[in-house]
Amino acid sequence: MACTIEKVLTDAKALVERLKDHHNATESLIDQTSTLNKRVENMKEVGSGTSDRNQEDFAKLKKLSSYKPYSLLSQENTQIRDLQQENKELWLSLEEHRYALELIMSKYRKQMLHLLASRKLDSTPITNLYQEHSQLENKELRELVSFSKEITLQENAQPLQYGK
Repeated sequence: MACTIEKVLTDAKALVERLKDHHNATESLIDQTSTLNKRVENMKEVGSGTSDRNQEDFAKLKKLSSYKPYSLLSQENTQIRDLQQENKELWLSLEEHRYALELIMSKYRKQMLHLLASRKLDSTPITNLYQEHSQLENKELRELVSFSKEITLQENAQPLQYGK
């Protein structure tokens, strides 16, 4: 094995390159460990600081969790019953207004018939239309009343259900 200067120089260059690679790797590891160290310190600070800063929030959450689901459900149940009662009242009001409107219209039609009769016009087609309309009107009112009674009975028969 002959040692030449060229061989020693190439070996030295290879060693220098390997040392540079190792130096870069150690620098990278040092940077990574310092970053990790900072993150760990931050986590420690956040962990210790959280108990001081968020004690009020924790107390609020504890207070909210102390409420029983039963009391919340009964409160909602009361609200639902109030809404159902209001709904029934609105339906009744709607029926009353419709009935009043039908009554007004029927009186208007009667007055128009009397007016036509007083003018001595041939009012038989109008009279026939009025009678047909009155019969339909009465039938519709009966259907509306029976429908509203059925709805009211169904609403009263159905218990309140949660979670559906």
